[in-house]
Amino acid sequence: MKTFLLKDLRILESNHDEITKKNIPLIDGLIINREDDKNSWLIEALVEKEYYSYFQELQDKEEQVMVEVRITKETNHPATFITSIDSINIIGKHIDIHLLGTIVDKRKSKIEEMLSELIDQGYQGEDLLERFKEVLNKKARHEA
Repeated sequence: MKTFLLKDLRILESNHDEITKKNIPLIDGLIINREDDKNSWLIEALVEKEYYSYFQELQDKEEQVMVEVRITKETNHPATFITSIDSINIIGKHIDIHLLGTIVDKRKSKIEEMLSELIDQGYQGEDLLERFKEVLNKKARHEA
């Protein structure tokens, strides 16, 4: 298992074809890669007690909760997880929330989307590989 600091937590809420991000101010937090065969992660967030009813409502719905977190440093890109609330514990003036879930690999889905578009454009074989490299290099230069 590998443990990292949780620096930022946002709940992704779906409202009529629109996704909003609810920021949950952290007092403290950890995220643990359990390195098991399910590729599961445990997110532990210590937050103000005022969020108890919000998380209790999410837990009562027994639905998956999509979250976005920043790990180790606030400047890192956010990682998205599909989770369920495992437990909510009152600790004095705060609550401790345990979310159990898996990471959503956005890069993988973007690469698959990019390849699919190139195939739809008629690229195949070596031409597909060369065009894919060109697109990736162009994207890398654009993001730098």
